[in-house]
Amino acid sequence: MLKNSMLNYNIAIDGPAGAGKSTVARIVANKLNYLYIDSGAMYRALTWRLLKDSICFEDEAKLTSELENINVEFRLDNAGESRVFCNGEDVTEEIRKPEVSRNVSEVAAKKPVRSRMVWLQREMAQRGRVVMDGRDIGTVVMPETSNKFYLTADVLERARRRFLELRLKGHVTTLSEVQREIELRDKIDSEREVGPLRKAADAICIDTTGLCPEEVAEIIIGYCGRRAPD
Repeated sequence: MLKNSMLNYNIAIDGPAGAGKSTVARIVANKLNYLYIDSGAMYRALTWRLLKDSICFEDEAKLTSELENINVEFRLDNAGESRVFCNGEDVTEEIRKPEVSRNVSEVAAKKPVRSRMVWLQREMAQRGRVVMDGRDIGTVVMPETSNKFYLTADVLERARRRFLELRLKGHVTTLSEVQREIELRDKIDSEREVGPLRKAADAICIDTTGLCPEEVAEIIIGYCGRRAPD
């Protein structure tokens, strides 16, 4: 059983694309009655908006100006599931389309984008009792939390998961194409100048290959219970 004092602490979950961060983070948040914040969805929503408005990613002045006019928020639907809204429009499904996936790492690497999103994420985390997943949550957004986790998995396994997810949603693609895109995202995310994908020194690394999301969630909750202060 978790110690009562643990209930005021945030949980950071990082890792590469397809490692299962979002699904696991959502399960952990539900089990602990925490607020789940999908930081990746915030970057995806911004990317979707830029693509919709045909904004050139390299035009930093236009990009910075556009950021001031974009609001991303999370709302619960009638079933208690989190939905993503961009400027009042429900974009939960739109932001998972392949076109957004192909471009989100490039957008997320831009300094104005990182600065704006990190500021918003820190504002959300200040309330406590937050589970947040992403690429730089434990290293940049919430480095002070003692509950840091880094999820990883074999690249073929990550590609298989994403391929099945896309196929269920009716997107036509191939496993090899999805694997290439994931490998490219890994490269961009790891080599970007601002907020690169990196395991925090004090994060617990969990290889999710062969594990179901519920199993990974229980591992995380178990670690959080042991790390809770007296």
